[in-house]
Amino acid sequence: MSNPLSENPPPSIPIHLDWHAVTLLESPYTPVPPRPSIRSLYLAGVLFLLTLCTCLVAGTQFAVAYARNQAVSLDEFLNDFTLFYKHPAALAAGLPFALTLLIILLAHELGHFFACRHHHIRASYPFFIPFPSPLIGTFGAFILIRSPIRTARALFDVGASGPLVGFVFAVPALAYGVLHAKIVPGLDNTQKFDLVFGIPLLLRFFAAMVHPGISPGTLLLHPIGRAAWVGLFATSLNLLPVAQLDGGHILRSLSASLHRSISISLPLVLFALGLFGFWQGWYIWGVLLFGMRFLRIAPIYDPASLDSSRRWGAFFALLVFLLCFMPAPLYFPPTSH
Repeated sequence: MSNPLSENPPPSIPIHLDWHAVTLLESPYTPVPPRPSIRSLYLAGVLFLLTLCTCLVAGTQFAVAYARNQAVSLDEFLNDFTLFYKHPAALAAGLPFALTLLIILLAHELGHFFACRHHHIRASYPFFIPFPSPLIGTFGAFILIRSPIRTARALFDVGASGPLVGFVFAVPALAYGVLHAKIVPGLDNTQKFDLVFGIPLLLRFFAAMVHPGISPGTLLLHPIGRAAWVGLFATSLNLLPVAQLDGGHILRSLSASLHRSISISLPLVLFALGLFGFWQGWYIWGVLLFGMRFLRIAPIYDPASLDSSRRWGAFFALLVFLLCFMPAPLYFPPTSH
């Protein structure tokens, strides 16, 4: 027989704690999780460099189209990959788009990462997903959360920190893109171009201030502004108040029952948007979100209600979602045109 330990490890959450007395920037947790391994840091760095390469190709597309006062052409995307061995210096034109987009996505994920560190939740470094897409060059980024989120307040902080921090970085980039945008009549003509970009509410506000009387659809954004557009689009998707998305974390921290109800109804709304012709991609998102509701969600051990600062933060997150969301983010005209 072995003697018991003289002292038990400290609990993750103090037993007798007045949660209403805990301020927004204080953490009641005692154990400090280990930092992610050096090996995972190397992996994150390699994925970042690969994503930079694919984003450079997409950014070069936008830069060339902007210089020629033309909409981006999907047919030129695969040809631009040959620049890596034919004329790599030409890819420098894609740096404004690529760096702006990666900074916005990195800010988003670091917001999650440092919120996890603040609440002593184990999380990985941000991992980027390189993808040879003609529009953005990446499928975004993510972190892996490796320990439970034990309180509603921690759940809110982890969920809200990413999209709000990313939005703060995207706003000045979008303002720059609108300020340096070119007016190209007919740019929103779906019969003429391969692709028409949607217009979020925030872009409409900036366009009305900088180019009054001009239709936002005729503005050819600077590549920095187009990267901000991608950042806003990603933010709106993450803030969908369903399942285990960032918006789902925020809503669940406010009301678990409302979170369950919306996780069932929102996929149906997305199916309806696809059915009425807004964007066919909503079908995919509807299926994904419907499937996510069957995944196991770790329980919240302390569901103490959010304080007033976090409730205001939830309201601001809703406002950000409304400013970023687009029912029809992308429109591809029928091939017969």
